[in-house]
Amino acid sequence: MAAADKALADAMRSGDRSVARQLLSLQFTYTDEAGRVLSRRDFLGDLKNLSAAPASDPKVTMYGLLATVTGDRKPADSSTAFFFDIWVKQKRAWRALARQNVVLAEDGAASAAQRDDGKGGECANPCEAMPYRVRSPAEQEVVNSFLAIEKASLGHDAQEWSRHVADEFVLYRTGYAPINKAERVAALERQKEAGIPSVVGEPQDVRLAVYGDAAAMIATERVPDNSRPPYRTTRVWVKRNGQWLMTISVQTDIQPQ
Repeated sequence: MAAADKALADAMRSGDRSVARQLLSLQFTYTDEAGRVLSRRDFLGDLKNLSAAPASDPKVTMYGLLATVTGDRKPADSSTAFFFDIWVKQKRAWRALARQNVVLAEDGAASAAQRDDGKGGECANPCEAMPYRVRSPAEQEVVNSFLAIEKASLGHDAQEWSRHVADEFVLYRTGYAPINKAERVAALERQKEAGIPSVVGEPQDVRLAVYGDAAAMIATERVPDNSRPPYRTTRVWVKRNGQWLMTISVQTDIQPQ
């Protein structure tokens, strides 16, 4: 899988669409550091212009039929970005399902856990339901986990939030330092103690795919009070001991065109 990821990066730099095409899932999407989303066709059409310098110390994480590659790389005409690549096993071959970039804060800057956005309020989407029609029991279980996470976030219920999140969880968000599970739990507890309202994004254009005991959810999200820009988010879940746990969330703000 790591070799496939490197082969795609090499094909991008050389502009080799034939090789790249073989490495992309038919459902592939690319999100750049400005939140612009490209389909598989558009990505292939602009392949060389989307190339980046080789990744520095990429990390591969395997979840059975799904794998992720993360690290830092410098896209063309941009600051160094954190990258998040998702690969899935399809027809006995590894194919890229998604690539997403996000420019984080400089070292030492505040994490998203240290800022409280929005005014709080009602939450029908996604606390009670979301605009997605499930296609299998496994997808329903992932959706249930997501709804529980968002509802717990809005209610500052750190214990319930923790039940649905893996210990290795990290949130990466445009303009902020990464936040791990312990930091997020501490933030929820501080908000609850101080009576600070919380807000969660409303998913739109949701895509969800389950591969064995792993799943990927990709969506555009907007906060009801416009306290932050719309953003493109990609999350991964893994099933452990019969329970679906979120392992990573990557959120790229959508910049005005």
